Amino acid sequence: MKRLELLPKELDILKEAPKQLFYEGDISLLEKPRVSIVGTRRPSQYTKTVTTKLAKAFKDIGYVVVSGAAMGVDALSHQAACPSTVAVMANSLDIVYPKVNESLIKKMREKALIISEYEPTTRATKYSFVHRNRIVVALGEALIITEADLNSGSIRSAQIAIEMGKEIFVLSHRVGESLGTQKLLLEGYAKPIIDIDAFISSFGELSTSEKELEFFKNAPMLDDALREFGDKIYEWELEGKITIKDLRVYLA
Repeated sequence: MKRLELLPKELDILKEAPKQLFYEGDISLLEKPRVSIVGTRRPSQYTKTVTTKLAKAFKDIGYVVVSGAAMGVDALSHQAACPSTVAVMANSLDIVYPKVNESLIKKMREKALIISEYEPTTRATKYSFVHRNRIVVALGEALIITEADLNSGSIRSAQIAIEMGKEIFVLSHRVGESLGTQKLLLEGYAKPIIDIDAFISSFGELSTSEKELEFFKNAPMLDDALREFGDKIYEWELEGKITIKDLRVYLA
């Protein structure tokens, strides 16, 4: 666990900016464009699917996904975006919480980035979860809430984003679902995500390699792939982007 020498400039906007930040992992992620994704700890299957798609799409265009390492939407966002993700913890980094996310948090320590403003041995409290949210929101260009109940922590995050003047985006839900985000829409504080591809393209475009990987959607023969891309095939296999089986190449 190390202490950041210089705090991210995005935190200057906070009324109560952290006095310090500790970290483990790839600190260069704080130099890349970032978006915050949060939501309920008990997402619907629809929310799980779309959250995963959104987080992966942001990773594919070079964005870093920031969230709070909680169960549900947070964990899904980190998992889909890893290693391009930052987790802001509500406790000190020497404590693993929640335990259900232990393997994910370990993975982020090694391949992504986890940060905390808390000194060692500091356990999470009701207050620290709320306090953590201000950092999650501040670090992102925009806040995306994929599902939230009324009076939830995610809605408190929305209030923080409103105070900061950040854009808020939410998913479209059926009547009676995700009442917190529905209220944000009704009151004009959030914009709906209707078309995921169009929404992602408003932030950026796929990198060249990701465009090239579209070639593998239909599992071409290995010989055809080698003629098209040469040794890049084996680089992408090592990176886990494709798999080679029975002389065909598949997207991972």
